[in-house]
Amino acid sequence: MITRKRLAAGVCALLAALTAGVAFPAGAAAGEPTGQDAPKVDLVLDVSGSMRARDIDGQSRMAAAKQAFNEVLDATPEEVELGIRTLGANYPGDDRKTGCKDTAQLYPVGPLDRTEAKTAVATLSPTGWTPIGPALLKAAGDLDGGDGSKRIVLISDGEDTCAPLDPCEVAREIAAKGIGLTIDTLGLVPTAKLSRQLSCIAEATGGTYTSVEHQDELTDRVNQLVDRAADPVVTPVPAEGAAECAKAPALKSGLYTDREEFGQQRWYRVDVLPGQELRASVSVAADRAVNPAHGVLLRAVTTHGREIVRGEAAGDGRTDVISTGLRHPEPERDDADGDKPAAQTVCLAVTHSLSPASGVKTTPGLPLELTVDVVDGPSQAGDVASFGLGRGWWLLGALILTGFLAGLVWGWLSRWRVAVWRTN
Repeated sequence: MITRKRLAAGVCALLAALTAGVAFPAGAAAGEPTGQDAPKVDLVLDVSGSMRARDIDGQSRMAAAKQAFNEVLDATPEEVELGIRTLGANYPGDDRKTGCKDTAQLYPVGPLDRTEAKTAVATLSPTGWTPIGPALLKAAGDLDGGDGSKRIVLISDGEDTCAPLDPCEVAREIAAKGIGLTIDTLGLVPTAKLSRQLSCIAEATGGTYTSVEHQDELTDRVNQLVDRAADPVVTPVPAEGAAECAKAPALKSGLYTDREEFGQQRWYRVDVLPGQELRASVSVAADRAVNPAHGVLLRAVTTHGREIVRGEAAGDGRTDVISTGLRHPEPERDDADGDKPAAQTVCLAVTHSLSPASGVKTTPGLPLELTVDVVDGPSQAGDVASFGLGRGWWLLGALILTGFLAGLVWGWLSRWRVAVWRTN
């Protein structure tokens, strides 16, 4: 799932829907929310020694976080299953190997007992290291299972101290699993380095990053993110594209997520009945530093290799998501025996020209979201282009008629003025 503005996951799907004019069918299909499982949120709190600093409204960062958590726990919607995980809360020593394992589940993800959760938060005291990467891996495990929305909210006041397990790479690995998990990050009085790291973590999964310097800002933002988890979401379904159409997975209407390596081409197949129209769009997110001037190409091809239609878009590096789409109506036809015509297989090929900046890892591949919708094709002439003008034909006709009437009026006024001049 890709899904941030890509922004994380919400920007990528909106651009895809606008590009192809997609409207999801009413029945449950791939990528649609089913409402079977409760939304889950895991609050991951940094309890390292630096949380003793007293620079948030005259109190320590730890005290501000505790107060915010108490207010958030009171406001958590009943339908949300919430848990709390800590990092750096238990080991006060100097052994790096031990300190980088210091992450624990303070309150398990599940139905919320507010009194029990508040009691657990009250026991926290700033202690040790900042193992963000290991904590994210464990938090992803806390949310494992089910098809409801899953969200990690990471709150930290310092960058990870346990490299080479880069937390940004950990977030990309989590996104590559296609489990529909979003990571939002909040930086308490952040430095430039911390802001870059937390932004990278959020962007990898389509989440958001927020800088926080006041206690009420922290409370409001965490409340927003917990409430957002309860909103209905469309979770992309993992679909592993193939290197050729013959081996490509068959897709139905829905939203799909995949990973595409640099210089790679991904193929998918869609069956379209006569009289139906295929609408497809793709968004590729640059979740790491890439060179400017790139593009994405989506092609619809027959099984024999003949290109039907294509959609393409170019980017200049100012945004981290690039999208394009296409439409292909399959014409009506009748079989000689009167049987129902067979569906035609359309191959969709996705190619992008993004290239990694110097020193940037190329694996896993870039996040890709593919929207597929097969709908009834246009049956009225008004929905088909007329002389290449589509519905603009009516506007052109109105302009011609208006011009004609204006010419008649102007001609009559001119003749009247000449007649008056002659008379005088």
